[in-house]
Amino acid sequence: MPLRKVNSIQREISWLHFNARVLQEAIDPVNPLIERLRFLGIYSNNRDEFFRVRVATLRRLKALQSEKSERIGYDPAVVLKEIIKIINAQEKVFNESYENIVTELRAEGIHIITLQEITPVQGEFIRQYFREKVHPNLFPLMLSELKDPNSLKDNSIYLVVQLKNTKNPSIENHALVKVPTSVVSRFLILPQIDECYQVLLLDDVIRYNLGEIFLPFGYDAFEAFAMKFTRDAEMDIDNDISKSFLEIMAESLKQRKRGVPVRFVYDKSMPAEILNKLLKKFKLNKDDALRGGGRYHNFRDFMGFPAIGDKKLYFVPQPPLQHPELPPHQSIFSIIKQKDVLIHFPYQSFNHIIDLLREASIDPKVRSIKMTLYRTASNSNVINALINASRNGKSVTVFLELQARFDEKANIRWSEKLQEEGVKIIKSIPGFKVHSKLLVIRRKEDGKNVFYSNISTGNFNESTAKVYADTSLLTSNLRTGLEVSQMFQLFEMPYSPPPFHNLIISPYVMRNHFIKMINAEIRNKKAGREAWIIIKINNIVDDKMVKKLYQASQAGVKIDIICRGMCVLIPGVPGTSENIRLISIVDRYLEHSRLLVFANAGDHKYFMTSADWMVRNLDHRFETASEITDPALQQEIMDMLQIQLADNCKSRLINTPEVNKYYQNGQTPIRSQTVFYHYLKNKSR
Repeated sequence: MPLRKVNSIQREISWLHFNARVLQEAIDPVNPLIERLRFLGIYSNNRDEFFRVRVATLRRLKALQSEKSERIGYDPAVVLKEIIKIINAQEKVFNESYENIVTELRAEGIHIITLQEITPVQGEFIRQYFREKVHPNLFPLMLSELKDPNSLKDNSIYLVVQLKNTKNPSIENHALVKVPTSVVSRFLILPQIDECYQVLLLDDVIRYNLGEIFLPFGYDAFEAFAMKFTRDAEMDIDNDISKSFLEIMAESLKQRKRGVPVRFVYDKSMPAEILNKLLKKFKLNKDDALRGGGRYHNFRDFMGFPAIGDKKLYFVPQPPLQHPELPPHQSIFSIIKQKDVLIHFPYQSFNHIIDLLREASIDPKVRSIKMTLYRTASNSNVINALINASRNGKSVTVFLELQARFDEKANIRWSEKLQEEGVKIIKSIPGFKVHSKLLVIRRKEDGKNVFYSNISTGNFNESTAKVYADTSLLTSNLRTGLEVSQMFQLFEMPYSPPPFHNLIISPYVMRNHFIKMINAEIRNKKAGREAWIIIKINNIVDDKMVKKLYQASQAGVKIDIICRGMCVLIPGVPGTSENIRLISIVDRYLEHSRLLVFANAGDHKYFMTSADWMVRNLDHRFETASEITDPALQQEIMDMLQIQLADNCKSRLINTPEVNKYYQNGQTPIRSQTVFYHYLKNKSR
């Protein structure tokens, strides 16, 4: 069965093309060297998650009967083969890029060194560091004694150590040593030589000191090879009604740790004898996703490479801007009451949201705060502000999504902490996720309830707000505030939705709403009225929405799409999509905002939303879209979109015959994220 239909590309292949764009950033000489190294880390982290989720799902589908595979529209086995082919090709590019970056860093005085380059003075420093910081965190496993291979941690680096006694060659054993990157930095900065930075990976710190671990047991010769598992991260949710959802999620997390391996990566220099011993112990075979890689794994750690060397090795700083409408030492409520405010992260400071919550937590007129949380920072000032509000006697309600993938454990911990502080926690909804980004504050003013709302395209997370490009609306619109407040009632009673007028909600009406908007553009085009669409979104994989966009293109409606990630739509196909232009922007910030603009016969309509155009978002999640009606804010959004559509530095044409071809138009270079930062900076002045 072909991977690519006439009118669409397979979603997993599209995702791999997205990650290839991240890899392009690691290759691009325009980017500073350390930033290129960090892009390798992002690429590696993305790929691990892809295996844990998408490859794991495809393997499950492959195990189904063939007729069930027919029903999903493609053959998972064929897709899996294509995935491995593409990833193997990308791996070659990745390795070449890493070697080139390491070489170029040496020219800049930063040496990522190997064991062979360690001097005696450095050796003593490494041994001391190992004894004090590393050895206390090492707990070797003897391979022959390992009873439960499933106990090995997902996505952790293990060193397979071959143990020998040179005086008695018959004595040989094998041990597994987990590299403790969760508690010790992956990178050790050694004493400088000739004013150059010397960096040794933690893996090699352990290799250098294997005698410290195993000499007491009669071994004096060691060789270590890296390996790691990637496990199926999809959780099977228990339906036991006698358990709380919190208990069910906690038990499911334990199952994930023991998930079926979907990939086994090992040092390709590992002797065949040792590899076969591992495969037998772990019950793996050649049909499993085995990959012989390099000496080092888990390049995601390179996202946290030490901040050393000259400033030219890093992006030019773009410190978050103070929003011109939100000056310090002034009540945010008083400002929002007069006008709507749009904040663009990370260009503008997320501290404005923290300031709003802090003000609400101590304002005597504030009666209640309601908020959705999906992913939070590890040390969350958002949660601290909510706790402070509860301690100050405010009624605080939080919907904290326990099913946020890979954040489940943290969210369970936060849920328990908030409940201890008197915050009302609305339980997660089995079968649905709440992905809406909502905050509403009820304030008593002159005996009346006044609502201050924050609707965002991104999470209330001060960490990701530094790198995720999102849009956040602050408004005191009464109807909007009432409807945001009603959303929290809906989370508790999801089968009795009240009528909404300002908010557009999935899984109830969002799909139909935007289909109606596209249909209106089709009618307007046929009637000779102004008709066009601009879409900025993360993913487009919903077949119904894609077909509707094709219909609009066939009617002559011009459609510009900025899609960061997966997109199954193919632009420029004569008779189908020749009026659709599709680009993707990958740069220093992760494009995350979701914005839609419709010509609407001259009465332009602007929307911001938390939802991508995917089945899960439109049919199985609580998502929110809101119309932006303020002319000044509409202009700000249009300016941003036009800047991005003109990008000829970091914009790629996607789903074209030449995969990820850079869009080039005009002589003047336009790097949209830099241009938009200065656009907002000028407005601040």
